[in-house]
Amino acid sequence: MTVRERIQALRENMKKHQIDVYMIPSSDFHESEYVGDYFKVREFISGFTGSAGTVVVTMDEAGLWTDGRYFIQAAKQLEDTGIKLFKSGEPGVPTVEEYIVDAMPVEGTLGFDGRVVSAQQGMKLNEKLAAKHVKVVYSYDLVDEVWEMRPTLSNAPAFLLDTKYCGKSVEEKLSELREVMKEKNVTTHIITTLDDIAWLFNLRGGDIKFNPVVLAYAVITLEEVHLFLNQEKLNADIEAIFKATNIKLHGYEAIYEYVKGLATDEHILLDSNKVNYAIYYNIPSEAQKIDAPNPTMFAKAKKNEVELQSIRKSHIKDGVAFTKFMYWLKTNVGKVEITELSASEKLEAFRREQEGFIEPSFGTIAAYKEHGAMMHYSATKESAYPLMEEGLFLVDSGGQYYEGTTDITRTMALGAISEELQEHFTAVVRGMLNLSRAKFLQGVRGYNLDLLARGPIWDLGLDYKCGTGHGVGFLLNVHEAPNGFRWKIVPERNDSCELEEGMVTTNEPGIYIEGSHGIRIENELVVRKAEQNEYGQFLEFEVVTFAPIDLDAIDPNLMNKHEKEALNAYHKEVYDKVSPFLSEPEKEWLKIYTRAI
Repeated sequence: MTVRERIQALRENMKKHQIDVYMIPSSDFHESEYVGDYFKVREFISGFTGSAGTVVVTMDEAGLWTDGRYFIQAAKQLEDTGIKLFKSGEPGVPTVEEYIVDAMPVEGTLGFDGRVVSAQQGMKLNEKLAAKHVKVVYSYDLVDEVWEMRPTLSNAPAFLLDTKYCGKSVEEKLSELREVMKEKNVTTHIITTLDDIAWLFNLRGGDIKFNPVVLAYAVITLEEVHLFLNQEKLNADIEAIFKATNIKLHGYEAIYEYVKGLATDEHILLDSNKVNYAIYYNIPSEAQKIDAPNPTMFAKAKKNEVELQSIRKSHIKDGVAFTKFMYWLKTNVGKVEITELSASEKLEAFRREQEGFIEPSFGTIAAYKEHGAMMHYSATKESAYPLMEEGLFLVDSGGQYYEGTTDITRTMALGAISEELQEHFTAVVRGMLNLSRAKFLQGVRGYNLDLLARGPIWDLGLDYKCGTGHGVGFLLNVHEAPNGFRWKIVPERNDSCELEEGMVTTNEPGIYIEGSHGIRIENELVVRKAEQNEYGQFLEFEVVTFAPIDLDAIDPNLMNKHEKEALNAYHKEVYDKVSPFLSEPEKEWLKIYTRAI
């Protein structure tokens, strides 16, 4: 069926169930940012393939809301679908909730699948629709009735991550979690976020492409641990270890009945922004709910010293792979046929040569010329440009290694480029270097530092419609709360917490000019302690990403003395760390591309 036909079939189902407005988010049952094929309901109904967005369908209109990363892509993919694009955050654009309230008739009915809508959003909608006496129905997955040949739920096998990589046993993590529960005076903690569960149980899997997590729920009490998942994913060794740790296993769907049986005098800790609406409303109403972020989110964000040692090793491997790729690209473009797709495949091949590599950490963004202006462009056989000896080529990629998760972006000149492109490229590099060199007092948040990266770009009267950086998991999600950089707080993104020692955050300013080019340079940073004195505890960043920044695209005349010194020092470190793993021709090439300017 076409998108128009799918929307019409959905409306027929809405009529059957007397639903006036139906909402379709992008999430799975765990409010994940990226989801498995079974959960790509919003993509199926709209044709929009970006990771973030919400579709709302009424009897006479359909709309898609997405953020600035996807404005260009969404506009192209929604052509001729009849779905209107709403650019979230832009002046005059209503939010999803505002639109639903306005579109909803008095005593109408709002429908959604309560398993894919957060309790927080569901409660907010209930509150805003109360004046219109609207009924909320959350038991129907209406798209499922339209989606023939829908993929099944993933059944990928799970594995345990050795403590030699992650530094702490399951018992240690559970003990620390229970101490926090006691401090908060709670008796039960419900966790539904997949990366929190993976971290807590040192459990990894393959239920979401590029995100090594297992579809599961967890309920932790002061005496018991209950884990809800498809047990076929566990091998005998995992089951034995879980049994020895007194972890009780249940079926994946059993969580809904389980929470119905919780005692009415329980004090239950949960995050209503992550626990889905259906679970929330199955908990006895008399039980006291303490709504707060999962303690595991903060514990997971602050990497321990074993994890940090592992992370450094993973980044050396990743830097070797990317440097080999950059050498191959620079020496072969214009001589052999290379496309956006084949370049992406070549980079993955270099990563697969590295010991401990598992899979990419996200779908590689390999974007040539104007494709780079689409921040999350994904090349296809139909769209992939051939690369020529001209213009800029942006590659944003990463790897999942047993030692950690990597995320790196480099934009490379494939030939001579204009003064404007050099000016834009140099401004991005300057911003990235400025943020990398920051020293700041304990208590500073990401939004306090964001200006350091945007400053050189704002000086040009330009900006980028996304954050400057995000937290990174440890052999987990490449986007991890609660740390990050952006110039203003966006509450729903939860990424501007106080920065603390051990947090890993990307640093990736950019310039994106629609129809022309995109530039992004990205390194990962680790928060480390600096000196402590009468002013307090100072913090600074350790750069852990090592790959050359293309000197062919830089205009040194636009950089000040400190910026040049910072780039030269970084490039010396790149050469020292990466060159021992290269061939002689690659070493000679790297010596040129890390020379002092």
